[in-house]
Amino acid sequence: MSRNISLLILNCILLFIFKPAMTAQQLDCSFKQPVLKIDFGSAGTATGINIGYLANYRQINGGPCPQDGYYSFASYTSDCFNGEWITMNEDHTPGDDQGRIMIVNASEKAGTFFRYPIQNLMANTTYEISAWIVNICKTSSPCNPTPPSLSFVIQSNTGIQLSKFRTGVITPTNGPKWHRYYCEFTTPPGVTGIILRMDDETNGGCGNDFALDDILLKECMLHKPEIKEPTKPAVSISKKATVPAAKPMVKEPKPVIKVVSPVTPPLKKNIPSLAKEEVKGKPLEVKPLIKGAQVPVPVPEVLVTRSNPVVKKIETAQSEMLVELYDNGEIDGDTVSIYHNNSLVVANAALSEKPISFKISVEESNPHHELVMVANNLGSIPPNTSLMVISANGKRYEVFISSTEQKNARIVIDLKE
Repeated sequence: MSRNISLLILNCILLFIFKPAMTAQQLDCSFKQPVLKIDFGSAGTATGINIGYLANYRQINGGPCPQDGYYSFASYTSDCFNGEWITMNEDHTPGDDQGRIMIVNASEKAGTFFRYPIQNLMANTTYEISAWIVNICKTSSPCNPTPPSLSFVIQSNTGIQLSKFRTGVITPTNGPKWHRYYCEFTTPPGVTGIILRMDDETNGGCGNDFALDDILLKECMLHKPEIKEPTKPAVSISKKATVPAAKPMVKEPKPVIKVVSPVTPPLKKNIPSLAKEEVKGKPLEVKPLIKGAQVPVPVPEVLVTRSNPVVKKIETAQSEMLVELYDNGEIDGDTVSIYHNNSLVVANAALSEKPISFKISVEESNPHHELVMVANNLGSIPPNTSLMVISANGKRYEVFISSTEQKNARIVIDLKE
């Protein structure tokens, strides 16, 4: 718990760079029973966890208040470091005062604090990994504690990185407030074993201390998008109109052929248009409010041929909204296009830690907006994932987006009545 001002300044810079992105990949799937659960045991049982050798961390046995660079498995914290830590009498599960948690006091150097091999998985299969984490430093600590910023890294047994996701900043509170962080990853063909690695990306010093519990690994059963072909409505075919026969020629000094044309029936008014079945997930065809003639905006082909599930609905008062789009996780070459009410506003843009930004106006004359993000590629780590941040009227909406070559992601924004 040393007080190093230069480290604190560096941590502030890191907090500005790393944005929350742990829950980014929200795939459309249902989950099987966990194939792995790590709850660190209870007060009377061993943890069953062997994290192994770590360069910057060491384990102490049972201590609720480990020093800098140490971790422990304990059932509680109490008056740690003159009350600078939150006192906890139970683990993440309410009422479980015997359950153990992993308590980590950050090392002076950022690095790995958890490393655990997981075997007997299925190749070419999508899984969700999740954990409950709490910042154990009090907001009221006199040293203005640096909050932790963690990352989950999925590696093959040979050390090849398969995926990486960040929690973002975990802010301090004056009472225990657990947060669930999770992400999805897919095992490559032929890979049935992985290594789960967790890193603290912030240097130690004042603060940057945390606890975790209930690590779960579950298989994700992906739901394939159902795309219905538009059904052609039955069209009644009326009988052909009988064409009156031409009158026979009449012999006169100068022959004249007189042909009586069929009578064209008068056009009927208010003929109902034929119904068309909407393709599942297809965005609405928006007619912009323009004085004079109203011309519908055609739906781009990429929005018709892919499913377009709604990932977020927002209601807001009249405002000008700022939309910012970042890459989620490791920068791996993801590129996207964005459509606003079927009009292309961002084309083939590369995602990075720097935002892609644009603005839209939500007002009475233009109350309904749909943003559709289209993946142009999947980068080196599928699927294409991003974090969309929408700011309006002093509020901030974070939308974690995952898209593929079969599925776009749609955000619906409406003016609050």
